[in-house]
Amino acid sequence: MARSLSMKIHIYICLGVYQRKETTRKSAMRNHMTVTAFILLGLTDDPKLQAVICLLHLITYMLSVTRDLTIITFILLDPHLKMPMYLFLQNFSFLEISFTAACVPRFLYSLLSGDKSITYNACASQLLFTDLFGVTEFFLLAAMSYDRYVAICKPLHYTTIMNSRVCKNIIFSCWVAALMIILPPISLGLGLEFCDSNVIDHFCCDASPLLKISCSDTWLIEQMVIVCAVLTFIMTLICVVLSYIYIVRTILRFPSAQQRKKAFSTCSSHMIVVSITYGSCIFIYVKPSAKDEVAINKGISLLISSISPMLNPFIYTLRNKQVKQAFHDSIKKMAFLLKMQREKETVNPIKRRDK
Repeated sequence: MARSLSMKIHIYICLGVYQRKETTRKSAMRNHMTVTAFILLGLTDDPKLQAVICLLHLITYMLSVTRDLTIITFILLDPHLKMPMYLFLQNFSFLEISFTAACVPRFLYSLLSGDKSITYNACASQLLFTDLFGVTEFFLLAAMSYDRYVAICKPLHYTTIMNSRVCKNIIFSCWVAALMIILPPISLGLGLEFCDSNVIDHFCCDASPLLKISCSDTWLIEQMVIVCAVLTFIMTLICVVLSYIYIVRTILRFPSAQQRKKAFSTCSSHMIVVSITYGSCIFIYVKPSAKDEVAINKGISLLISSISPMLNPFIYTLRNKQVKQAFHDSIKKMAFLLKMQREKETVNPIKRRDK
């Protein structure tokens, strides 16, 4: 009897454990099936600080987009800005607009409306486009450094080496290379399951916080993300460093101090943008403590997505005489047209009175 009773108790216990496991498994599957949206925590919960962040983001976003659109328009319309350097700058400005448009408007909407939810499809799209534009920008910066190398080290062959067809092929290659690098990890990421939580500790959909809340095995994707990021960073950085080593060596051989100053000025804007871009990314890959990792990554992402795109157009235009000259010429043309329009408006009423 005792043995029979103990066997029954054992069976009941096993059945109970199995039922609990099955209930947990079904609950997890049910949670996975219902996760169609995520919650973006943002930068802070303080309403006053949110208002300040929203205002600053709105101002920097408007300045960035306005300045980049102005650069693109000038390069399209001004015949003096048809050199390869300005074709690269035009595409760089387009990338800046696209990158900020992929993440900043959604963040501003969540700050203004208080709606922190984002659908699964919208989150995946945001991650895809921000990664694509960001990685393409790295390759384009490397291409721009090569353009400066050819312009300074091989000036007599510049128009032959960097002709329009070559420049367009280089730009196309930057986009293709970026797409090939980001597609493998993103394709694997689309199969992730989210069972326990749908709260992303960030102000936009980023790979690191998404992997943290996934209940799938993320080891392979994490290693792939690291390899792709380091590969992009190292490849483009080597190209930039080698280009500027040869540029500096060539400039130092110039006999005139005026020539050296002019040569350095043509590269200074690109060097500043490269320093900001690569310097901010170095902080992400320098592993901080677990407590500070999220806050540091948010801060660097804020710099990359908002402040840096606002500064880059100003850096390029303020350091470039031809772009500034095109800007001044456009203002003069607009002022002349407005003056002519006013003169017509004043002449027409006099003619009507004479009639």
